Amino acid sequence: MEALGARIKQLRQQAKLSKAALARKVGVSDVSISYWESGTIRQVGHERLVALADALGCSLEDLLKTPISQPQPQPQPQPQRVLYIQVHQPPPWLQQAAPISILGDIPVPNLDDDCHLVTPAPGERFDFIDTGDLAAVLPTNTFVQDGLYILERFGRLIVRYLSHTDNGDIDISDESKHMEQAPMSDLPYKLLGQIRTLWQLTEIHKETFYD
Repeated sequence: MEALGARIKQLRQQAKLSKAALARKVGVSDVSISYWESGTIRQVGHERLVALADALGCSLEDLLKTPISQPQPQPQPQPQRVLYIQVHQPPPWLQQAAPISILGDIPVPNLDDDCHLVTPAPGERFDFIDTGDLAAVLPTNTFVQDGLYILERFGRLIVRYLSHTDNGDIDISDESKHMEQAPMSDLPYKLLGQIRTLWQLTEIHKETFYD
């Protein structure tokens, strides 16, 4: 009866009939229509079925068909938002379901489909990335090649430049070029992401063009 109830409801809606209007056509109360559609009443006599088919403008065979499921609306993609990184917070891409690029089909070297776009949160300061800068970060826990990386140490996020040395160790330097060295197998930092591309905010002055 549940399938029949769903079919009655489907045909009623297609015919643009209210429950009360259908009830009048069939000669029953609108409560009966509600009970039939919900499956509360599981038995509908033959005469009532014929009257229902006539009221709904369909054949008895059509009425007894399995209801056609309505297509479900597809979820709309969420608009891209740039993620804020904060010194004392976990990397925001750990809570992001999937990376989405706001750059579309613009060809950008080193930009990977799995990159997240991040910027320092208001009031935060990182080496190499200033307020208003935008970085494409590829989540990784592996040192792949020389470049900027987002690291964690003692619960703080930092940005450092990592590079290979001739003896196989890794040089770790900050923005002031203060450097420390560590074996690749025993880095004092936890690698969280590689900065693949960095856009730095530049102020354009009108006098540059109108001297």
